[in-house]
Amino acid sequence: MGAISVVLDHTTAAALYDPKDPFNESVAAFYVQASGGLGTLYAPVLSLTACDAERPGLLGYIKGLRFIRIEAFDTDAAVTATELLRFGHSWAAVHAIHAARPSPAFPTGRFLLTLTPKAYAGTGVQAVHPGQ
Repeated sequence: MGAISVVLDHTTAAALYDPKDPFNESVAAFYVQASGGLGTLYAPVLSLTACDAERPGLLGYIKGLRFIRIEAFDTDAAVTATELLRFGHSWAAVHAIHAARPSPAFPTGRFLLTLTPKAYAGTGVQAVHPGQ
């Protein structure tokens, strides 16, 4: 089995940030696998920024983790975000959706690790819960 690419959304970033979160260990297991070269974790900066507004320090914490790559919010992500915002998706979710969708760099997309997979129904992403 090859290495997998996984995007953290705001819910899993928050779980990783909070050691008391009931899913902290499940999300941390993905980080441990990434540290061993079994996959790559990505964190969309807009999702982290939105989450940091409610959990100050989260963005700096995730940015400081060696085995998480921060996804920049570029023009393509902004175009996707505006479309998704019009359909009622949150600022915290739109960049994660963009990052997980198929792209030239990831033709089959990336897995989206989330505590709320149903929130991503119909968005064209493979949303998975860390506890399942």
